[in-house]
Amino acid sequence: MVRESGARTTGYAALAMTVVLWSSFALSSRAIGTSSLTDTDAALIRFLVPLVVLAPLVPRTVRALARERTTTLLLLLAGGLPHYLVMALGAGLTNAGLTGLLVPGTVPLFVTLLLVRRQRVPARGLLALGAIVAGILASATLVGTDGGATGIVLLVSAGGIWAFYTLGLQRTGLAPLEVVVTVCAISALGGLALALTGAVPAHLLTSPGEVRVGDVLGFVVLQGVGTGLLSTLCYVHAVRVLGSSVAAVGGALSPVLTALAAVPLFGETLGGGMVVALALVVAGVHVFNRTPPVPRTTRAAWPAARGPLPAPVALVHAAEARP
Repeated sequence: MVRESGARTTGYAALAMTVVLWSSFALSSRAIGTSSLTDTDAALIRFLVPLVVLAPLVPRTVRALARERTTTLLLLLAGGLPHYLVMALGAGLTNAGLTGLLVPGTVPLFVTLLLVRRQRVPARGLLALGAIVAGILASATLVGTDGGATGIVLLVSAGGIWAFYTLGLQRTGLAPLEVVVTVCAISALGGLALALTGAVPAHLLTSPGEVRVGDVLGFVVLQGVGTGLLSTLCYVHAVRVLGSSVAAVGGALSPVLTALAAVPLFGETLGGGMVVALALVVAGVHVFNRTPPVPRTTRAAWPAARGPLPAPVALVHAAEARP
């Protein structure tokens, strides 16, 4: 009994740390525009740091990739550099509160649309998705941002891209850390290619003297180590100890923490429109996570993967343990 209680304590601690790390990801992404780094610089730090730490796993990952379908690999890679750059652009045009809310909050909606022919959503789940859509509309009409609708469209698009990555997680036979290595390696190579060809600005490569050391260290800690490694480990531990339902519901608190932290950090206001959008999306995600879709057939939706597929109740944040 004591051991079980201690395990649950560590589970809740891991879940709390996960929520903080997810919030720090949204907050630090919003801070790119006020730093000496470009979006590409931040992306390179984000993907290179985990890759360096997990370098011993590269040979094993390369061998495992030989068994992967090309389509599955493309789905996984969507969650790397494409998602990061679209989200960073959207974050720069809106605010941290919306970044932390719209990107993970729209994932269940897009996953449901992508799997509409394979699964049936109960009435309660449809109501939850309706609340998410209402929250998106509320954010677009009631929350003022410098970038107007463009930033919101980009953030919602980032949520859609993450939904493709989520489906890739369901299809892949790669182990979790092999997914991290794959996505980080190819995303880092893609970022370097864009920077070296001059397609996008990258101060780290073209004018390193303009980059502040403190900015680099901050992103190494918050995104490279925090998001790239620790959030994955903490979330996996929380799911194993507490179950996916508790972990997913706890994860829904991340947008709330992000919006509250953005007030003192960036001087953002938590106005009525933001409160309405938060309430609708968070409530929708919570209810949807508690109402898993039902497969339309008894056949497996995807080819068998190594290990269990992500539980439907964790569709939003099982993938949010970012690679």
